[in-house]
Amino acid sequence: MEETNQFKVFAGSKGEALAQRICDELGCRLGKVHVDRFSDGEFAPYFEESVRGQSVYLVQSTCPTSDNLMELLLMIDAAKRASAYKVIAVIPYFGWARQDRKDKPRVSIGAKLVANMLQAAGADRIITVDLHAEQIQGFFDIPVDHIYGSNVLAPYIASLNLKKLIIASPDVGGSKRASNFAKKLHTLIDRDVPMVICYKYRPEFNQVSELKVLGDVYGKDVVIFDDIADTAGTLCKAAEIMREGGAKSVRAVVTHGLLSGPACQRIEESSIEELTCTDSIPVDTSRCSKLHVESLALPIACTIRAIQQHQSVSEANSR
Repeated sequence: MEETNQFKVFAGSKGEALAQRICDELGCRLGKVHVDRFSDGEFAPYFEESVRGQSVYLVQSTCPTSDNLMELLLMIDAAKRASAYKVIAVIPYFGWARQDRKDKPRVSIGAKLVANMLQAAGADRIITVDLHAEQIQGFFDIPVDHIYGSNVLAPYIASLNLKKLIIASPDVGGSKRASNFAKKLHTLIDRDVPMVICYKYRPEFNQVSELKVLGDVYGKDVVIFDDIADTAGTLCKAAEIMREGGAKSVRAVVTHGLLSGPACQRIEESSIEELTCTDSIPVDTSRCSKLHVESLALPIACTIRAIQQHQSVSEANSR
């Protein structure tokens, strides 16, 4: 890695493990940052080393709770006030991304609000992975480098050598995402990877009342692909439908394993043989025997290297 003295990588509370892996890929040391915490819950991060004139990369997912977002905002502000040359927020999981539009009256557009807050804090650039809605990039007036989780997830699925592989989208809205994943697999295994789509009706958040599959899965090795697994209700119902349709095996692949509430219990009791996710959010694999985690360290490190060397980010992640 050239010119390593021109940048430093720091981690928030939810980004320490991934940040260390990123530094291992870059061949650099993880910077030291400390968070003072007061008895009333207030906290104040500060850097334990100089960042003057440096490009500062701050690794922190804005997953629940909202303290993680606030911590990132305070770190950005601290770096700017410490005369950092550039502050780049590395946000593997961009929270509030599901609030990307007004889908009913009198609601906020949370993703836009978070974008405004990051820019107001002083972020000069954003690196993120698999935004729930790609148009969120347009909410920013600063560069956004959007990395795809398929860069690490597709090679793993390809390595399983599933003979009758078929990709399934758990809903109509994710069909483009699943289609791109199927195309990525096609280039890796050099054969066609067909796709089916599930149609769902959701009366309330985190509830699915009806699910049907559009396509034939009989005798197939089904891989359900989505960006987020929250309560895992959709994934588990989709797996059940696939099994009822005669699927030989059913696996699930998601970029962001939120796995909140009853998610782990549902997965354990479901027809899903394995759930693969990335480390965009710290995942405790002991919570579920079916969990498998692939790291985003390499594609994020390639992105940082490309930025530092003024090279194409997309080309760096396609090698």
